[in-house]
Amino acid sequence: MKYLRWYNIYINHNSKYMPDISGNELIKVNVFEKVGLAEGMNVGDLGCGNLGYFSVPAAKIVGKKGTVYAVDILKSVLQSVVHIAKQEGLDNIKAIWSNLEIVGATKVPANSLDLTILINMLFQSTDDAKVFLESYRLTKSGGKLVVIDWLMISTPFGPELNKRIKKEEAVTLAQAAGFKFSEEFAAGPYHFGLIFIK
Repeated sequence: MKYLRWYNIYINHNSKYMPDISGNELIKVNVFEKVGLAEGMNVGDLGCGNLGYFSVPAAKIVGKKGTVYAVDILKSVLQSVVHIAKQEGLDNIKAIWSNLEIVGATKVPANSLDLTILINMLFQSTDDAKVFLESYRLTKSGGKLVVIDWLMISTPFGPELNKRIKKEEAVTLAQAAGFKFSEEFAAGPYHFGLIFIK
């Protein structure tokens, strides 16, 4: 994607804006192509992070008839996403401040998301079960949840192993929240990928 190439150039020259442990640029799969994201859909990028790495390309795919909710607990992150959206000429990204560990707190309509994504987010959470419950609440019936996070392997960078979530645990928590497991996919050398359906 043109945007992702721009992003990689941007962070190389502006590394102070991107946490070293995020690792979004290490994900080697076209997530939106894999799940069939299309024009007019609504997307929730939960724990969107700096620069809107996934929010911006998603907004370009869903177009003016769709909406991308960029959700994060850090207001500085949301300010960054809003700034980049303006630079890209996108008015379909809504920045939402929320604590995803509080079920019902996220100001996104319940049962409204065609696609909910949790990418490089769970290793930062202290209550993954609540995050999955909130994701389920926001996802519409038949909608998809994509989870991508760090593999439980030793890496020269990224979060500490004790902060990472095992993919088996992610499956268990997602199913406990109400999601049905759909498939696992390779997201790159350092990440696992999971797809669920509500």
